[in-house]
Amino acid sequence: MHGGMPGMVDQPTIDRLRTLNGPDFDKLWLQSMISHHQGAIGMAQAEIAHGQNPDAIALAKSIIATAQAEIDQMKQMLGG
Repeated sequence: MHGGMPGMVDQPTIDRLRTLNGPDFDKLWLQSMISHHQGAIGMAQAEIAHGQNPDAIALAKSIIATAQAEIDQMKQMLGG
């Protein structure tokens, strides 16, 4: 459905999350969200590099800043 977009959580991971609880769930969920955010950053970087709409480029820059801050927070929560 998502055409293999970078950072999309695959069905096996979603299925695995459904079987987990507590710290195991938290760890896999955070790892998945880090990857998801990294995919969003890649897409936003492509918009900045190749886009022409100033509003879309500004939004892309905002997405990068926000997603990176969230990645940093999630990595900290994972202990890294």
